[in-house]
Amino acid sequence: MGILDNVREQYLKGRDEEMSLEAYLDLCRQDPLAYATPAERMLAAIGEPELIDTRNDPRLSRIFSNRLIPRYPAFEEFYGLEDVIAQIVAFFRHAAQGLEERKQVLYLLGPVGGGKSSIAERLKKLMEAAPIYAIKGSPINESPLGLFDPLRDGEQLQEEYGIPQRYLTGLSSPWAIKRLEEYEGDLTKFRVVRIQPSVLKQVAVTKTEPGDENNQDISTLVGKVDIRKLEAFAQDDPDAYSYSGGLCLANQGLLEFVEMFKAPIKMLHPLLTATQEGNYKGTEGFSAIPFNGIILAHSNESEWQSFRNDKHNEAFLDRVYIVKVPYCLQVSEEVKIYKKLLRHSSLHAAPCAPGTLEMLAQFSVLSRLREPENSSIYSKMRVYDGESLKDTDPAAKSFQEYRDYAGIDEGMTGMSTRFAFKVLSAVFNYDNAEIAANPVHLMFVLEQRILREQLPEDTQRVYLEFIKGWLAVRYAEYVGKEIQTSYLESYSEYGQNIFDRYVTFADYWIQDEDYRDPETGAIFDRSTLNDELEKIEKPAGIANPKDFRNEIVNFVLRARAQNEGRNPSWTSYEKLREVIEKKMFSSTEELLPVISFNAKASVEDKQKHENFVTRMVEKGYTPKQVRLLSEWYLRVRKSG
Repeated sequence: MGILDNVREQYLKGRDEEMSLEAYLDLCRQDPLAYATPAERMLAAIGEPELIDTRNDPRLSRIFSNRLIPRYPAFEEFYGLEDVIAQIVAFFRHAAQGLEERKQVLYLLGPVGGGKSSIAERLKKLMEAAPIYAIKGSPINESPLGLFDPLRDGEQLQEEYGIPQRYLTGLSSPWAIKRLEEYEGDLTKFRVVRIQPSVLKQVAVTKTEPGDENNQDISTLVGKVDIRKLEAFAQDDPDAYSYSGGLCLANQGLLEFVEMFKAPIKMLHPLLTATQEGNYKGTEGFSAIPFNGIILAHSNESEWQSFRNDKHNEAFLDRVYIVKVPYCLQVSEEVKIYKKLLRHSSLHAAPCAPGTLEMLAQFSVLSRLREPENSSIYSKMRVYDGESLKDTDPAAKSFQEYRDYAGIDEGMTGMSTRFAFKVLSAVFNYDNAEIAANPVHLMFVLEQRILREQLPEDTQRVYLEFIKGWLAVRYAEYVGKEIQTSYLESYSEYGQNIFDRYVTFADYWIQDEDYRDPETGAIFDRSTLNDELEKIEKPAGIANPKDFRNEIVNFVLRARAQNEGRNPSWTSYEKLREVIEKKMFSSTEELLPVISFNAKASVEDKQKHENFVTRMVEKGYTPKQVRLLSEWYLRVRKSG
């Protein structure tokens, strides 16, 4: 099927279908979604979660304390927001159960660019999943069940059609009451239509925004008289009314109220009765208009604080279910956000040097964290990402300790993802000759942007220190390793050989036995073994060789037991990996002629240099980036 046929088929599927009231009631007997509340339909659209047992993943177990966490496919691209999504789903679950949440406004509170609008857009999209059933011609898409009286008809409806009595509100709109009079109480004359909610058509899903404080009134929520109809109808006639307000259009669906607390308080009053009593008054003197829907609001923290501090708003505060939407505080999840944003742009195919997105994510997360006590903020950032630092930073605390000290508002300030993506866009376009991104350009652009933001002096100083004191230093280590491993052709094999040899020597040294080299036949006594081991340990500054050797040998023996007697990889034990790398790269002077881009003295050096560039390109760098990063690294090494 071609794309045009496919679009037409989808359009035809979404068209309204008409049926009799009796046919609708028969449908209710078979399909509970035919009379479900908006919260129930939302839950059905979200679907069942995939349960992740975090005990099986070391990183997740540290972040989530070995809990079972739900992941919802409907929100799979909302990275780092597991707790937020869980709270939103809990709201809909409780509302669907008929608890207090069904009478409350779902309110997303968070900093700019934190994802509130994206969550709202996704919820509106999910509200389109299931159709609604409304009285044909009703200007507010009202449910046919509103025509029945719960006291008079409730039991009979439950017996005959299986519709629980709690779904009967007994509220008909002024328009339906007028029709009922015209039909002389004959309900069979009402027709029912199956309607597909639509964001584009503003059917059961709509958006209201605050306007000017001086001229905005409640009509944006409740509608108003249509003056063009006053020739044919009286002013208080339901047919003269324009049901164009947000509450009218969002009945049986979802009303998104953007920046709600920027609106004058008089405008919010209809929301109180709409949520608490399931109806609201129009601007004319006819009966109340029913409302059965979800009100979703969001705004920034400053607006919420000023609204909350005003004592006149207490009645409204009690009707709000707050979900805090902080910035992402996990580096690896923040990187996924950038990758998602890049996928949706023309930059998705542009070269991005390894470490670029990670560095930007680290800066963003550092700016959002609260400075810890007796520990470095960089270590805190790594612990928040699920790393274990017990071997590398004894001062680092556990995830929970950091969280408890930071308080509930951590992540509500700092640099937004929007700011980060604008920086990334500038980095990709920094070089006129090549659309590509690398960490060296990123650090430069970040500095310029921070200075341009005109932040408070203290904040600016802290942010610049993040770049110079943490990111540049760590990146010099990282790119140094990238360069060095590209310089050594058989880097990994070389490292494994040193590892295996070290473990063997340490094992014989601990047992106080001589070692015979199977290849050369040379015999190493305990003193010679000690000399060989020290050649590796001294460049790394190992303070207590005896304990270190015992630790390594015990680790390897345990690993062999689970690895069919084979030695583990030389990179598997962090402490020894660092020791071996320092041994491998202790004589970096021989690197210089190979990695520098100056004219080469010999054909051999030229060939080595070309091989080095080729290996760097294989790692994901462009030739131009190899030159830039190598020169930056040599400059940093010289100044260090």
